[in-house]
Amino acid sequence: MMPDKIASLLGAWASGLTVGSIFLRIILSLVLSAVIGCERSSKRHSAGLRTFIVVSLAATGAAITELYLLGAGHEAPWIGAAVIIGAAIIAGYSILFSSKGQIKGLTTSAGLWACAVTGLAVGMGLYTLALVTFAALLCTLSLLPALEKYLKDRSNHFEVHLELKNKSDLSSFTATIRRLGMRIDDIEMNPAYINSGLSVYTVSFTISSAELKKYKEHSEIIQALSTLEYVAYIEEIV
Repeated sequence: MMPDKIASLLGAWASGLTVGSIFLRIILSLVLSAVIGCERSSKRHSAGLRTFIVVSLAATGAAITELYLLGAGHEAPWIGAAVIIGAAIIAGYSILFSSKGQIKGLTTSAGLWACAVTGLAVGMGLYTLALVTFAALLCTLSLLPALEKYLKDRSNHFEVHLELKNKSDLSSFTATIRRLGMRIDDIEMNPAYINSGLSVYTVSFTISSAELKKYKEHSEIIQALSTLEYVAYIEEIV
């Protein structure tokens, strides 16, 4: 197996299971997960600083334990695999469904799982892999949302949460959509609002008008639709 470059630079103590290397791995795992956790916490996501640190430290501790048991001549207990599965289960609980039918926390959930993989790499002494994975994860979480928003806002397909004042206004809304040069792909009534007095729907659109495709962003279209007298509320589902 190719030796880790960073471990080679630090010396033999960093590759083996020494007191110094264990402290290094625990501290590195804590620091890397804290940075990711701070990024998520700053955006008020469901899993924050402490959750990311705990998941990463658990993965690092499991990896160190597995290495120790292997070095003592025991059969591989697959502790690392169990931790990754556990992290995936924990991450699943950070996925939330809002009353407006939107899925929230999916990126944070995947980030928790990736953070566990990073912590596992740290615990195994694969410092280079851990740092490269950390850098890629941080860039993905902090830099790509702007690009993702840009691409979504220029897509011909988008979905909205729509609240109408009366159920009878749905036909007027669909007629307006057609006049604007858009096609309705799907309409679903949201049962969470049955007794609210509002008629609430999730509506999927396709922009078919060449003018809308070229000049209008989703936010502008939604702003125009929000001015309709029978629309109580409308927002894009992202």
